[in-house]
Amino acid sequence: MVWKKKHKLSESYVGGALVDSRNSKRRKEQDEREESAGNSSPQLDAADIYYEEDGLQRIHPYYHKYATHAKGRWVGRSIFAVFSQEFRDRSADYYEAAIQQGLIELNGAKVEPTAIVRNGDLVTHYIHRHEPPVGTAPIRVVADNGAAGLLAIDKPPGVPVHPSGRYNYNSVIRILEIKHGLRDLFPINRLDRLTSGLMLIARNAQTARAMETDFRAHRIQKEYVCRVRGRFPAGLVVCDQPIRVVAHKLSLNCVDPAMGKPSATEFQCLAVSPDEATSIVYCRPKTGRTHQIRVHLQFLGHPIANDPLYCNEHVWGREMGKGGCLPLSSAQQQQQQQQLPVEEGEDGEKGEGEDAQAPTVAAALEENENDDDDDEEEPSPAAPDGAAASSAQSKPKKMVGKRDTDPANQPWLPLVRRMEEWKTRQELVDHVGQSVDTDTPRLCTKCATPMYPDPTPDELSIWLHAWRYSGPGWTFQSPLPDWASEASGLIDSVKYINTTTTASIKKDDACSSSPHSQN
Repeated sequence: MVWKKKHKLSESYVGGALVDSRNSKRRKEQDEREESAGNSSPQLDAADIYYEEDGLQRIHPYYHKYATHAKGRWVGRSIFAVFSQEFRDRSADYYEAAIQQGLIELNGAKVEPTAIVRNGDLVTHYIHRHEPPVGTAPIRVVADNGAAGLLAIDKPPGVPVHPSGRYNYNSVIRILEIKHGLRDLFPINRLDRLTSGLMLIARNAQTARAMETDFRAHRIQKEYVCRVRGRFPAGLVVCDQPIRVVAHKLSLNCVDPAMGKPSATEFQCLAVSPDEATSIVYCRPKTGRTHQIRVHLQFLGHPIANDPLYCNEHVWGREMGKGGCLPLSSAQQQQQQQQLPVEEGEDGEKGEGEDAQAPTVAAALEENENDDDDDEEEPSPAAPDGAAASSAQSKPKKMVGKRDTDPANQPWLPLVRRMEEWKTRQELVDHVGQSVDTDTPRLCTKCATPMYPDPTPDELSIWLHAWRYSGPGWTFQSPLPDWASEASGLIDSVKYINTTTTASIKKDDACSSSPHSQN
């Protein structure tokens, strides 16, 4: 068994079951030797962690330690009561068994379920983690300039950059460490999990600071390619609508002319599919807002065609957020149905009224809905696997953080709730779908956790690719993905004006204004 130390309150045990000697003197002595040698992160063997099956890179399940000091409201309660009442992502039967098996400890020792939590106690939970699989496409090193301390890679889609949530070893940083022997890395441009393409990574802190300075001074040019919905206009199209975050935990961003941050992106159509259902578009962001390209394309009425967040009719409605228009809330839909104009046709029957126009951002601000919000539950130490709870115990979780309760976000709350409900339905479909031909869902033999179904290829990527980055004296470029192959002979011919300054930002009303274009 290989033991991997991450930090004091989070450790992973890879390569087998958790052993009773995890606090043994021998392991502590090995720990001290590694730390004294300046190696607090011993090299892991990729074969002990990764394996490929059914076209996916998988992780052998492993135990992971989560630890925290007792919170005030836990003091005086039994350890079983704390877990069964505070962390409802798993059943009470699970927590009772975990305590009896020593997977839940107090101060590093096995206890009975009736043990009382005292002030200052260290509460530990060793959870059997099941990481989601990713695609088998390797991380390709485009350039490794050791002298300059700069690494350029071609990131495959579906792989997150940093360990987070349910992902740990299936992340860019951990894969580079374990499979390529590259450590102490400082990612410079952080691509979304579903996005593919060029990533710049500093090999030392000095290079990272220098690159950050170049980015802030707009001395680095970023170029992307994507596949969008519909026939994109010809010529240069510049979208300069301000963007703001409206739901941090959902990573949901929208155009907001009044409170958004200045943002600008240049677009040019490279190719249109024969049926005009999709277009391949060259993108050049002039600023660096989260989801900037995706939000601006949605505003233009041409969202990335397979974007689950911004090209989702279940959430955005038929207009799909075009022009910054928000979908009707349930209250507005009910009001609309009550106020539909009724006309008599020639045959005496009543005709249907016209659909009401989707509310503008300004109108939504005036409406200022005030729906009651439940308090957000504190996440369990087992949070990364919490979504694997049975459907009988699961309930829609609030995804709105403290910053998201700002009154300025009120207009977007109906949209956020629709996104939450859609995500909840998708999770339910996943759990039900895995047991279509069986009486019960597949369960892990060690922890009885329902197993997630494998992701489909569409769930591992969106059609957005970081193609080329250029800076003072250097240029790095990654190959175009298969879905953009039609543009392979056209993208190098794209020429843009105003390559060194940021486009002006207009503060006009989002639904009444349209981005200017030049042919």
